[in-house]
Amino acid sequence: MKILFIHPNFPAQFRHVAAALGRDPAHEVVFACTNPRPEWVIPGVRKVQFATRFMPPKGVHRFALHFETVAAQGEAGYVLCRKLADAGFVPDVVVAHSGWGASLFVRDALPRTPFLGYFEWYYRAQGADVGFDPAEPVNDALRMNLRVRNLPILSDLEACCAGQLPTTWQAAQFPPAFRDKLTVCHDGVDTQFFAPLSAEERRRGLVLPGLDLGGVREIVTYATRGMEPYRGFPQFMEALPDILERRSGAHVVIVGEDRVCYGRPPEGGGTWKSVMLKKLEGVPGMDRVHFTGGLPYGQYRQVLQHSMAHVYLTRPFVLSWSMLEAMSCGAPVIASATPPVEEVITSGVNGVLVDFFSPRAIADAVCGALERPADFVPMRKRARQTIAEHYNLETLLPRSVQMVLDAGTGRLG
Repeated sequence: MKILFIHPNFPAQFRHVAAALGRDPAHEVVFACTNPRPEWVIPGVRKVQFATRFMPPKGVHRFALHFETVAAQGEAGYVLCRKLADAGFVPDVVVAHSGWGASLFVRDALPRTPFLGYFEWYYRAQGADVGFDPAEPVNDALRMNLRVRNLPILSDLEACCAGQLPTTWQAAQFPPAFRDKLTVCHDGVDTQFFAPLSAEERRRGLVLPGLDLGGVREIVTYATRGMEPYRGFPQFMEALPDILERRSGAHVVIVGEDRVCYGRPPEGGGTWKSVMLKKLEGVPGMDRVHFTGGLPYGQYRQVLQHSMAHVYLTRPFVLSWSMLEAMSCGAPVIASATPPVEEVITSGVNGVLVDFFSPRAIADAVCGALERPADFVPMRKRARQTIAEHYNLETLLPRSVQMVLDAGTGRLG
């Protein structure tokens, strides 16, 4: 079977399913992306890059600006599909991440090819991320803009033969008229890779390039792609003075890039990291707070494995892989009591849930995990058990692969 994956980033959510299909000599797998990440190579998967040379015209209506960009991405995706077909690669199925725009005209470029969509989010003006923070009121302009952002997603929902989503919470955001097309199947966590350390390995301590915490027992961790309010970065930073004062031997390791992936940058300019560091300037113990930047998978895993209190905060939005990976590593997870988290964590059973907006509650939970590590051992074991039973790659990957094959043979839709 000839299979075409389309995603702006390589390999993103399609990492495992593309690799599994690429290992089978019966398949020819092509992965089209705008960010090819040359350091990533997947045997049996051929990368092709596409790009747009589009500049939004001056004077475009503010609500049309996003769709102008999406349409340009869709045109680039169309050209890519036609070029591949003209070169002899006519896919039996296209698997594409929806919402960016590249899949917008796939059915026009390849009218006989089934399209399997990967859907993450449907925008709503109430009941989820928008309006969650009282400091960010919802107005009519925002409501109209969100409706426009949903247009390419709605187009893909109509065009696809079927769709996949990672969580029930995310599926619940989509219009009821399309839910019969959607299957909840998480990408899966590699529980063999994201596994707890042995007692001997833990004793060696956390040592990264440029950061030696080999003699430190109390390590608090926070991991995110970008440092932003959507992932509770300001609230976590505001909890640090309390944590650092109460736990004089604790070190805090923050993994992630100094950028915004979701939401808005600070109004006064700069980044949320710079804003929060300025706010905490002069706080005793800040020399025990370490920013690593983005890390390779192996080093990122080490951070999670050595964590004695891993903090994950999110607005009611897409659930991050990092929380599940931390649970798989057996880290004590302190997380926000928000719907995407509550689908996975029951407070006091396999993690601790706290008020997203309460730095004091965050600090109390973190200090509790550091003060009474023995009390958290059963919770850590149940956290890993949750991932092993419900989010295990070994179980979920065959389902994802079968969805692709069923779409390609016409058994879906």
